[in-house]
Amino acid sequence: MLKGKKIVLGITGSIAAYKACFIIRLLIKQGAEVQVVITPAGKEFITPLTLSTLTRKPVVSEFFSGRDGTWNSHVDLGLWADAMLIAPCTASTLGKMANGIADNMLITTYLSMKAPVFIAPAMDLDMYAHPSTQANMEKLISYGNHIIEPQSGFLASGLEGKGRMEEPERIVEALDAALSPNRQRLNGKRILITAGPTYEKIDPVRFIGNYSSGKMGFALAEECARQGADVTLIAGPVALKTSYANIHRIDVESCEEMYEAAISEFPKSDAAMLCAAVADFRPATIAEQKIKREGDELLVRLQPTHDIASRLGQMKTDRQVLVGFALETNDEEANARLKLGKKNLDFIVLNSLKNKGTCFQSDDNQICIIGKDNMQGYPRKSKQEVAADIIDELFKQLERKA
Repeated sequence: MLKGKKIVLGITGSIAAYKACFIIRLLIKQGAEVQVVITPAGKEFITPLTLSTLTRKPVVSEFFSGRDGTWNSHVDLGLWADAMLIAPCTASTLGKMANGIADNMLITTYLSMKAPVFIAPAMDLDMYAHPSTQANMEKLISYGNHIIEPQSGFLASGLEGKGRMEEPERIVEALDAALSPNRQRLNGKRILITAGPTYEKIDPVRFIGNYSSGKMGFALAEECARQGADVTLIAGPVALKTSYANIHRIDVESCEEMYEAAISEFPKSDAAMLCAAVADFRPATIAEQKIKREGDELLVRLQPTHDIASRLGQMKTDRQVLVGFALETNDEEANARLKLGKKNLDFIVLNSLKNKGTCFQSDDNQICIIGKDNMQGYPRKSKQEVAADIIDELFKQLERKA
């Protein structure tokens, strides 16, 4: 997570400058503080007013403020920042950075920067492939800078690419991964995650379902991927998207489909987190045609669905970690502990509908992690922060079984 991180965003005179707005929004959404430094050419493509509105900070462009003549200190910016991101970065700016030509505020800030520097090149293919551009990029890498390659999204040590600036989501992903205190600690691990609801058909147009949005499961998938894991995400019918390339998504609709995918993928996994709100019952029969309104009542006979957690608990080996989730309305701890033992889980994540605004369709959650011999409660947090807490416990369990 980038929460609390101070980012200097450098913007240069590229047609891709408009994408800086999306980068700012993504950084701020993750809790970062953003200060824009823009070149004079950059202002030809996007206005400082737009940028300052997004960051809620005056945009720095010149050495002296146009308002009152105040000196803009590049040295102070270099000390303030946790990272500098230059996106888009033109061939001209690359050359100036590589050779120390400090003729604008952005370059002087770069030369004063004490924090890591990330560069997202943006130019046409011929300019990108030119030997002078490649030599400048090699210099910048040798100086310890990080190049975010076009069409990659991962930090690069090589120079492959086609010149087009990488998409904002991938740029922020690379920055996030590099600045994370837990970066790559799940590298090499395969994590299976189920998320969202299941829909159990009554007829071609109706189903039995629940209010799950999938937000918690998707937050877990993003956090695992950010920490380097290869993630298989089995997702029920939700409208959410993933941003990490190391998330393999399997979309399903019914419990039967989720069950089949889970038992197929689990043997290849180091851990599974069963966050989906799977229907416990489904109609015994599915009408082939839409059921018409006739009579005063409709009787739908239900039968149990597969218990995915129990089946994976039976399949689990000594090296694997299995995590369950329990959403309760009463006797929360007792019910969660019963599920923990009955389904052979390593730990269970408990939340309660009594905590208003923390369950279905909410951006927040309030959980308690219960293990076989420990229990830890947490305050209300965003689901992204809750995901980080859960992954901390998962990592501990994986370390014990390594």
